[in-house]
Amino acid sequence: MPDFLPPWPLLLAFVAAALVLAITPGPAVLYIVTRTLSQGRTAGLASVAGVALGNLMNAAVASLGLAVVLLASELAFALIRYAGAAYLVWLGVQALRAPRASATPDAPTAVAAWRVFREGAVVALLNPKTTLFFAAFLPQFIDPARGATAQALSLSALFVGIAACSDIAYVLLSRAVARRWRPGRAGVRWGRYATAGIYFSLGALAAWTPSSTSKAPRVSP
Repeated sequence: MPDFLPPWPLLLAFVAAALVLAITPGPAVLYIVTRTLSQGRTAGLASVAGVALGNLMNAAVASLGLAVVLLASELAFALIRYAGAAYLVWLGVQALRAPRASATPDAPTAVAAWRVFREGAVVALLNPKTTLFFAAFLPQFIDPARGATAQALSLSALFVGIAACSDIAYVLLSRAVARRWRPGRAGVRWGRYATAGIYFSLGALAAWTPSSTSKAPRVSP
């Protein structure tokens, strides 16, 4: 086994734990499913890639030990948390202001897909609980006799990859449901309100969730 990975027993235990966490729906899955239902499969996949990038960057921060700063500074944690909440609320406002014709596009343009990717990365990156999650979760599967940082980075990438595969499955399932449901004008209008409501709810959840790390927060799915 390479030095940048733990021994097989620890690695298999990590994969099993990561799979359980990945398939359990959480705020990131809700965000991705909302994107898929409101903007189509391309937007859903773009949001998966964006969330994965944001989570990977948070994992790198945790692996390099910077999560200690967030644990030590309530102000730093609160500032990042409220910035993320405000961004989600802004996405909700944008959903309400979206033109009716683009409420359920079948194939978003490349520019739209890039914007969704960027917004997904920002949403994930502005979630300090993700950094703290990795800081609390990864050490349980690291062999102290090997390079801790290399193992943490490798396991982080593996976790993000597993979570991304789970998120893609949610996108495909959501798209299959959306194809069977063809809303009229009223359905599109109420779908817009529902999308905005989900963003507002996620923003409220991000703002009011306690900063305590006694319980490991959900990361991606």
